[in-house]
Amino acid sequence: MAAPNTNSPALQAANKAMMTRLDLDGHDLPPSPAPSSPHSGRRRYALATELVYTETKDQYGSSSIPIYQSATFKQTSSSGGNEYDYTRSGNPTRTHLERHLAKIMNAGRVLAVGSGMGALDVITRLLRPGDEVVTGDDLYGGTNRLLTYLKNNQGVIVHHVDTTNVDSVRSVLSSKTALVLLETPTNPLIKIADIPTIARAAHEASEKSLVVVDNTMLSPMLLNPLDIGADIVYESGTKYLSGHHDIMAGVIACNDPELGDKMYFTINSTGCGLSPNDSFLLMRGVKTLAIRMEKQQANAQRIAEFLESHGFKVRYPGLKSHLQYDLHWSMARGAGAVLSFETGDVSVSERIVEAARLWAISVSFGCVNSLISMPCRMSHASIDIETRKERQMPEDLIRLCVGIEDVADLIDDLSRALVQAGAVTLTIDSFHAADAESDELPTLAQV
Repeated sequence: MAAPNTNSPALQAANKAMMTRLDLDGHDLPPSPAPSSPHSGRRRYALATELVYTETKDQYGSSSIPIYQSATFKQTSSSGGNEYDYTRSGNPTRTHLERHLAKIMNAGRVLAVGSGMGALDVITRLLRPGDEVVTGDDLYGGTNRLLTYLKNNQGVIVHHVDTTNVDSVRSVLSSKTALVLLETPTNPLIKIADIPTIARAAHEASEKSLVVVDNTMLSPMLLNPLDIGADIVYESGTKYLSGHHDIMAGVIACNDPELGDKMYFTINSTGCGLSPNDSFLLMRGVKTLAIRMEKQQANAQRIAEFLESHGFKVRYPGLKSHLQYDLHWSMARGAGAVLSFETGDVSVSERIVEAARLWAISVSFGCVNSLISMPCRMSHASIDIETRKERQMPEDLIRLCVGIEDVADLIDDLSRALVQAGAVTLTIDSFHAADAESDELPTLAQV
C-alpha cells in the first residue's frame, strides 16, 4: 500500500483547517461545522454545477444541511468558546448558506439577513454624518426611501445623477464621497451603469469610497460585480436567489475582511441575521437558480421581441435597440427577465394590467410565475410625482417580470390583454399565439 502524499494541496488544506480551526475555504468568521464545496484541492466546476454541488459534515450524511432551529447552543466550559452560542450571532444553517453564496458570488465573505432592504440598511450604517453618497436617478422605491431618510435624519448628503453618463457621476465625486450606489439594469427604466469605469473614478476620487452594486436584477448567474470593481454587492434573496416568493432574505458580499467584520458587527448587534428556516429555504432555492434563470430570460427575450415588433417602446438589454446593449453585454452573461414598455396612455396601461390573467398584478420580481405592474402606482409610488417627472419616469410604464411558464401562453395572454385594453387591434379575424417551438407571433397592430 502506497504511503499518502503529504504534500498534496488537499491534505495540506485539511491539516491547516484542523490546526487553525479554519474551514477548507480558509474562512474563520464565523466558524462552520458544514463548509460548502471547499475550493482547496479540487477543480472549479461550471456555475450551474456549483449552484447544486455542496459538501457537509452532517453526522447522518444528510444531502441537505439540517435546519438548526435553536436559539441557543450548549457550551462545554464555563467560559463558553464553542463554535456557536446564540443564533443571533451565528447559526450552522445560516453559515452553510453564507459559504455557499460566497462561492457562487466570487466573494470572500457573504452575510445573510432578513431582506434586501435590510442588507442595504446594514451597508449604509457604514456611513457617518457629512458623508456623501452618489447614486442613480432611477432606483427601486425602497432604496430611494431609505436614502431620503438618511439625508433628512442622519446628515448624509445624497446626489442623484444619471449613472448611464460617467461624466455626470464624475461631476459629483469628491474626497467626501463615501459610497457610490449603483443598480444595473435599473428598475424600472432598465438603464445600464458602467460598473468598471465608475468604480475606477470613485476610487480615484476618494480612497475611502465604497462602490456598492445592487445585483438583484441579474443575480450571480448573470453578473459578478465584485469581479469588475465593486467593493460590496447586495441582493434581495426574495427574488431570483429564492425564486418562489415564499421567503424574504437579503445577502451582502465583499472581499475585504475588515469590511465584512464591520457589517457582521452590525448584524450581530441588531439581530437582523436570516433565520435558520429561511436560510434553509434560500439554500434550496439557490440550487435551481440556473435552470430558472435560463428559462425566464429566454421567455423574456421572446416577449420583448413580440412587443417591439408591434410598435411599443420596449426597455430590455436583450434587444439590440437598447441604447446600452454593447455596454451591458461587456459586463453581463445574460439580459435577465425584467422588461418594461410604454403604451403612451396611462388609462390604456391600467386596462392592460387589469385585463391580464396569467400575469399576476404584483410588486417584486424573480419568481417562477410571471408578474405585471405599473411601477409608478406600486413599487415606485413612494417617489413623489414631481421627482418621477424630473427623473423622466413615464407614468404609463408597464413592467413585466417574466416567469417560467410556457412562452406561447404568456404571449397569448398578453395579446388578449392588449386587444381588450384597446392598445392594439387585430389585423385578421382571429389569431393564435405562436407554438412554443415556432417564431411566429400573433398578427396585431398598435392603435
